[in-house]
Amino acid sequence: MTTRSTLRPQIADYAHLEPLPDPEREPDMQQSEGIISFHVILRTFFSHRDDVLISGEGYLRHEATNNAERLAPDCVVAFGVNAEGIIARNGYVISEVGKPPDFVLEVASRSTGRRDYTVKREGYAGYGVQEYWRFDHTGGRFHDAPLAGDTLIDGKYERLEIHEEDDGMLWGHSAVLGLDLCWDDGKLRFREPLTGEFLPTPEELQSERDSAEAERNAAEAERDAAETRANTEQARAEAAEAELSRVQEQLRRLQQD
Repeated sequence: MTTRSTLRPQIADYAHLEPLPDPEREPDMQQSEGIISFHVILRTFFSHRDDVLISGEGYLRHEATNNAERLAPDCVVAFGVNAEGIIARNGYVISEVGKPPDFVLEVASRSTGRRDYTVKREGYAGYGVQEYWRFDHTGGRFHDAPLAGDTLIDGKYERLEIHEEDDGMLWGHSAVLGLDLCWDDGKLRFREPLTGEFLPTPEELQSERDSAEAERNAAEAERDAAETRANTEQARAEAAEAELSRVQEQLRRLQQD
């Protein structure tokens, strides 16, 4: 099964296209936290590639002008596309890109939870999205499960296996991303299957950046201190040399007298 497309977008320049309108959304801070985590973690993981779209919260449509198409995924991943152009378009138009997204994830909210595992599941299958995942930070109050994933086979979704660890963590493997998706105490996490290492969360990334900055500042302070010490030693050496010259001059004059 092919999981990562190498197709290039049919439209290379989106500059002449007007952005799609923003979908209407009800604010949900817990949902936003999961969406932000998804974007930050995967954008960092795929930062070495410029043809990977990590986005969401815009419309997903076959045609830009069809306002009857109302699906707006929380999180979208597409490989081999003009990511900057799609983001500028403020939505994913399949007829323009030339392929559906490879991966979609919905983060549960009070207002849309049931639609995520019913209407949207059918809709994303119809669009041809290879994998569709759902994450519910509440543990299943808004969705039908804390974590669920589907893969498209012959135009229909089939459930991916979800495993449970002894500590209660749930996880399933995404062949599209090449990563495990984890429900870990209500947090969305990603794990590399071969190493078992978790990808750093936004908080961990910030901590790493803060530590690196602190190390840079400490190194800069040490360089400044070393420079100050060197300048002080140089000044002392110059003063000693001047004093020696003065004493030698005095001795010379005494000898002449």
